[in-house]
Amino acid sequence: MDAKITLSFDAEVITKAKEFAAQNGISLSRLTEFIFAQMTSQNYKTIDELPIADWVNSVAEERPEYGIHKSRKKLKSEFYKSKK
Repeated sequence: MDAKITLSFDAEVITKAKEFAAQNGISLSRLTEFIFAQMTSQNYKTIDELPIADWVNSVAEERPEYGIHKSRKKLKSEFYKSKK
């Protein structure tokens, strides 16, 4: 079940994030959801523990997700299937 939230960011950050998401064929909402899902899937205690670069790379198809050798297409497909 989807729920809406309102977030406030610097306008330049939003513009760049939207461009990044569009270049990778995903909406900004789904990209943000993906990052939040990854962030809450472990018991991270601090922001410094978050491997955000790895998560972004898994969406951007540059590298596989930590320890999992799946293509970006497969990760993206699994992510979208989980939303149905």
